[in-house]
Amino acid sequence: MPTPALHSLHVRPVKSLGGPSPVEAAVEPWGLAGDRRWMLIDATGTVVTQRQHARLALAHAEPVRDGGVRLSAPGMEPLTVAVPEPSATVTAEIFGKKVEAVPAGAAADEWFTAYLGDGVRLVHLDDPARRRPVDPKYARPGETVNFADGYPVLVTTLASLDALNSLIARGDHPDEGPLPMDRFRPTVVVGGTAPWDEDRWTRLAIGEVTFRVVKPCARCVVTTNDQRTARRGKEPLRTLARHRLIGQKMIFGQNLIPERTGTLRVGDPVEILGEDRPPAPA
Repeated sequence: MPTPALHSLHVRPVKSLGGPSPVEAAVEPWGLAGDRRWMLIDATGTVVTQRQHARLALAHAEPVRDGGVRLSAPGMEPLTVAVPEPSATVTAEIFGKKVEAVPAGAAADEWFTAYLGDGVRLVHLDDPARRRPVDPKYARPGETVNFADGYPVLVTTLASLDALNSLIARGDHPDEGPLPMDRFRPTVVVGGTAPWDEDRWTRLAIGEVTFRVVKPCARCVVTTNDQRTARRGKEPLRTLARHRLIGQKMIFGQNLIPERTGTLRVGDPVEILGEDRPPAPA
């Protein structure tokens, strides 16, 4: 078996939009530098993602100097948004939890509203060190997260994607496969493992950075969105429900919390520092 190594990195400055895949990225306590520091909310302050608007898959955010973003989307003129001054905040709700965020301004709100045909606002996470704690059931005191669904880093593996695609090919919707990794929107992708090895990991090192593996990643309808066309299908949820069910959750990938920060580089060796045997999927 090849030695496990970091295959790719993925930074998405705005939650639910596309973003760059750099060859290296700094790891901060709350996630990769620049990752998901921005998100959309509706008139009630509730987070807006591809769950509600699959067309967000076609929009892209590129980081620019000083933490701003350059936005692009089909039919829209590109827009550069600077980091707003944190003179005032609004209360946003992300999966039932409240977090204070800084409004990005009218230009960004109008741009996204025109693109989606629905009233939304863009907000910025100005102080990730204190704004949003990680779920205390899985975190240590003081651990925080950016605007990711719940945890700073999500790892997936090439071998598990290949195994899942083999199952899809034998399932009810083989025409939808094989699926690319972007369906799962990972932060880091590892090559050189056996399928589902990540289910057993409890700690790992990627290059100079160490992580705790805190819980499997439960998958939602966003994985059925084609990130290139914004069309929604049945897979991979149909196959995950049959082969990767733990309790009521369909599992693919593992959530990580950094123990030691540093810089990740594509090609870095991956060392498994701890393993355990989880409950077998149903």
